[in-house]
Amino acid sequence: MVSANTELAYNSKIEGDVVVSRADAVINWLRSSSLWPMPMGLACCGIELMAVGASRFDIARFGAEVMRFSPRQSDCMIVAGTVTYKMAPHVRRIYDQMAAPKWVIAMGACASSGGMYRSYATLQGVDRILPVDVYVSGCPPRPEALLDALIKMQAKVKREPSARGLLVRA
Repeated sequence: MVSANTELAYNSKIEGDVVVSRADAVINWLRSSSLWPMPMGLACCGIELMAVGASRFDIARFGAEVMRFSPRQSDCMIVAGTVTYKMAPHVRRIYDQMAAPKWVIAMGACASSGGMYRSYATLQGVDRILPVDVYVSGCPPRPEALLDALIKMQAKVKREPSARGLLVRA
């Protein structure tokens, strides 16, 4: 049994109900803990992207369970699969419709570098039309790899200045 005379590490009578922090740290913690991904399942990597939302891998543990299919309601685009030249302007248009701040994850070899498709119809990496923040390797990558990329994305968001949302990113 603990005696009543034991001192606590935090004494509310002395320190009050005040939490001291930087505004950047609080805003970035909020942003990183509630990323709303927009799935762009363009090919076979889309199946692995769907598996991440299932109960076995549970993307909700990381605050990203709210998959939004509207670019105006999302802040993290996950490009999963082969981007063709025919699809590229539409991917860019959807990215442009997202509100700032916004981030991009390139999921799989095809989204990252064109993969095994070296043809006239395949874009050799989505980073030619979008600024990619995190790359996920694999063909197709395992759901655990996407969760690791999400953790890396959260760490990146926590390091950014919170005024980044005011800047327009190409």
